[in-house]
Amino acid sequence: MISALRLAALAAFSTVLPTLIAPAIADVRDYEFQLVHDQLSQNEATEVGVRLVKKSTGAPVADAVIFASRMDMAPDGMPTMQASLAAVPSAQAGVYRFSTRLEMEGAWQLSLAAKVQGEEGTVVGKLILKVLP
Repeated sequence: MISALRLAALAAFSTVLPTLIAPAIADVRDYEFQLVHDQLSQNEATEVGVRLVKKSTGAPVADAVIFASRMDMAPDGMPTMQASLAAVPSAQAGVYRFSTRLEMEGAWQLSLAAKVQGEEGTVVGKLILKVLP
C-alpha cells in the first residue's frame, strides 16, 4: 500500500510534469512596434525610428528580421500616396531605423512585418505618424 506521503508526492509531480514536458508556446501578439517619435517635420529626408518590444516585459527585441515595410498616406484616405523607405543602421538594440522622404504634411502609416528569433508567426504593425509643415 502506498503511504500518504508518497501519494502526495506523486500527485504533486503529476501536476508539474506536463509543464516540464510541454514546450513553451510563445505568441507573436506579445510583441509590438512603437514609434520613437510620432510627429515629424516635413522635409526632404527624414529618419523614422521604431522600437520592437515584448509587451509582457517591456524589453527591446534585437535581431528581428523586418522583411516587409511600407509608408503611405492611408490614414488620410490616400493609400496610393507612398514614400520610399530604406532600412538604415541603428546604434540602439531593439530600435529599427528607416530613411524616407515625407514631402506632404498629414497622417502617414508605417506598415511593418517581422520575424522574431525563436518565435513562430509574424509580428505585424501599422503605426501612424503625423507630418507637420
